Amino acid sequence: MRRRWIADEVTGDAAALVGEHAAHLARVLRAQVGQEFDIATGDEVRRGTITTISYERVEFALGAKPYRKLSIDPSAVPKLTLALAIFKFDRMEWAIEKCTEIGVTRIIPIIARRTDAHLAAAAANRHDRWRRLILQASEQSRRAAPPELAATVKLKDLAAEAVLPAEGPTRIVLNESLAESADEIRLTEALQTSSLTSEVLLAIGPEGGWTDSEITWFHDERWIAASLGNTILRAETAAIVATALAIDALR
Repeated sequence: MRRRWIADEVTGDAAALVGEHAAHLARVLRAQVGQEFDIATGDEVRRGTITTISYERVEFALGAKPYRKLSIDPSAVPKLTLALAIFKFDRMEWAIEKCTEIGVTRIIPIIARRTDAHLAAAAANRHDRWRRLILQASEQSRRAAPPELAATVKLKDLAAEAVLPAEGPTRIVLNESLAESADEIRLTEALQTSSLTSEVLLAIGPEGGWTDSEITWFHDERWIAASLGNTILRAETAAIVATALAIDALR
């Protein structure tokens, strides 16, 4: 199976990788002119043959016929936005990578009350790294395109940031404090509700969970509060499990 790359530029029967994307193929993988790869161009995958290569730019000649058509009914594609509260970067980045592989379509980093101040301050400088991780995970998992990475926002600005279609998504917040309580609803139940739309916005809290005031905010915004059961999971585990359950429910 040929390795897949998501093209940075496409013009007719030519495509290119640029910048660090090209450097990885040229410097790390030591690709050569004439090598063939699968190139995702947005709505299809075509066989690409390297015509020129440098550390700054790799150009491909694309095969005349699509290797695989990717255009399908947009309504059939699972649409999951993951609002992920910022926590320790190494574990958060592992969650971002795995949720990308599973199929999340948008990621919004959130500054929550329990987000460490130094992590919140450093988040903006991590965006380029997160985009690279997302692109690499998308190519590794053979996605046609990477998920969108939104700008980091504070929780109170999430409603304004997550502008979605008029009918709105199903909004679910994981609230582990519900575990073993009379008000508990499992995420699987929330995803089986008859009011489930074709798009889900899923909010995952930081280590230590959401504060009481944040839970009140979610209640005011008419979110569905759900838990993953009696076992309290680390933030990255919760994000991955919840993403997998939501993608499965949307298919």
